[in-house]
Amino acid sequence: MVQAFIMVKTAAGKSAELQNRVREMPAILAAHVVAGQYDIIVEAEGEEVYEVIHTVATDVTNLDGVVDTRTYICLE
Repeated sequence: MVQAFIMVKTAAGKSAELQNRVREMPAILAAHVVAGQYDIIVEAEGEEVYEVIHTVATDVTNLDGVVDTRTYICLE
């Protein structure tokens, strides 16, 4: 199993709405609105790395209100 943390920057006022939408995705384990450079931290999981990358590249980044993402694949 591959896990990753995705940092999501959102448009102003979109964090709570996007958090709820991301939480509904099957590959997402958790999503938290945070203070800092990014607005949401998402924990994702997949059988293979490409599944996690697909979730980020297709599902998360295409949501209206997502401005930027950074993905960190867990090595342990």
